[in-house]
Amino acid sequence: MARAGDGKMRTDYGPTSVITDPASGKMMLLDHVKKEVRTLPIPTEPPSPPEPPKFTPPGAPAPPPLPPVAGMTVKDLGKRVVDGHEVEGKQFTLPSKPELPKPPEMPKPPAIPKAPGMPEPPAKPEAPKPPVPPLVTEVWTSTELQVPVLTRITGAFGKQTCHCKNLAGGEPAASLFKVPADYKKV
Repeated sequence: MARAGDGKMRTDYGPTSVITDPASGKMMLLDHVKKEVRTLPIPTEPPSPPEPPKFTPPGAPAPPPLPPVAGMTVKDLGKRVVDGHEVEGKQFTLPSKPELPKPPEMPKPPAIPKAPGMPEPPAKPEAPKPPVPPLVTEVWTSTELQVPVLTRITGAFGKQTCHCKNLAGGEPAASLFKVPADYKKV
């Protein structure tokens, strides 16, 4: 991922890349295998998910924080160094999902008449449900570049880790945000 000071952003996904240019309101999808480019308007509806924090020039006010989510707790993890970058950590904990309403029961067949004097069979015991762990997200963000360097998400599904490597500051090359001359427009 590369982000320019004027707001342009390039994200590479293996054989494809996406270049967005907010000033022109367009995004370009590059297919590196077919050497094709598609230009589309940047969608405005429905709202997109929050973007990672953008670089804030020294002296400029910081962007406002994201609104809180009901039941979420945030814990400051302090500062440390990850791959040579000073980072600040935050831990976001969402409580486990509430139980969904149960569907209506199927109709039961008519009861068989009981013989006189026969005791009722014992009720079927219900198996205990294992507890659902909360969703815990740990984000370590570079204090200099304001980019997440290490993210760990732990929940009922297991654990997922995202580690940003080859992180470098400074303005990226302008050529990263241009379509190669040999690509055809689709």
